[in-house]
Amino acid sequence: MEKKYKTLREFYPYYLEEHQNPTCRKLHFVGTGLIFIILAAGIITGNYYWLISIPFVGYGFAWVGHFFFEKNKPATFQYPFYSLASDFMLFFDLLAGKEKFK
Repeated sequence: MEKKYKTLREFYPYYLEEHQNPTCRKLHFVGTGLIFIILAAGIITGNYYWLISIPFVGYGFAWVGHFFFEKNKPATFQYPFYSLASDFMLFFDLLAGKEKFK
């Protein structure tokens, strides 16, 4: 039986285990970075149609990383909110050097 995570703090180490491949991590980083750029572009230009692309860009990069490089099922299917929060945590941990691209 698969473990059920009750907190984000419990979940994050599992999330990191599922993101060991360097290319997968890089794709997550690029996708999440693009989300911030798209969000800023939508707000700055007042063209909120940009925001429609956010899930496609974010999940697109992440899922390519999982299906072609990590070769596992994205955690978002079972833990959508913890997975989204962990994606942002990983992004900032990579940016700060707390985690490595490997």
